Amino acid sequence: MTSELAYEYVSPKKKRKSSRGGRCTSVGKINRKSFEKIDSATIASKLQLKEQQRELIYSCIYLFLKVGLLALFAGSFIRLGFASHQRIMRNLEISSLLELESKKLEELNLRFDRLFTIGGQHRLISEQDHLIAPNSVRVIWK
Repeated sequence: MTSELAYEYVSPKKKRKSSRGGRCTSVGKINRKSFEKIDSATIASKLQLKEQQRELIYSCIYLFLKVGLLALFAGSFIRLGFASHQRIMRNLEISSLLELESKKLEELNLRFDRLFTIGGQHRLISEQDHLIAPNSVRVIWK
């Protein structure tokens, strides 16, 4: 029967009436008289309750850590998405400009090749007549 009984400490905030003089004294010292008898089921339930509270606290901490990491990863992915979008837009712009300049280069190559064909010099001068201002001197290198 004594194995089923345990003792619980009465907190020092509670006051007991003393047998001497009827005055109240605070219980601060741990002695056998300051413990009350309780059974093992009560102890088990209190231990289980403390364990559940501890698990709840740990679960909340893990939840906050997971939410924080999720927010960090989400922010990183959003920033990565914006950066990749900017790079793709720049790449599209550069590729369109490259295509435009390539077309100009092909056209100028054709004009340069036509310069060395028969009558190419006269064609070049006739194409550039409208670019030369009237009453100006032309210099043709031979």
